Amino acid sequence: MGLLRGVARTAVIAGTATAVSNNVSRRQSARWADQQAQQQPQATQQYQEPPPPAPAQADDMDARIEQLEKLAQLRDQGILTDAEFQSQKQQLLT
Repeated sequence: MGLLRGVARTAVIAGTATAVSNNVSRRQSARWADQQAQQQPQATQQYQEPPPPAPAQADDMDARIEQLEKLAQLRDQGILTDAEFQSQKQQLLT
C-alpha cells in the first residue's frame, strides 16, 4: 500500500509539474510576442495578423480536467487524503 501511494503521489506531482511548465512556457511566449510587437515599426502595425487559433487553450483545459479526474480517483481509492487532493487541485487550477 505504501509503494502504491508513493507511485500515485509521484504521478500527481509529475502531472502538476507538467501543467506548471506549460503555463510558464505560454507566459514566456506571450512576453516574447509582446516584445516583438513593440519592436516593429509603426508602418507594419497597420495590418496585424489574426490571432492564433485557441485550440491550445482547449487542449490545456482538457488536460486539466483529465488530471482533476485522476486526482479524484486517487482520493476515492484512499491513496490521497482530502487535504492532499485539495492541495493538488489548487495547484492545477492556478
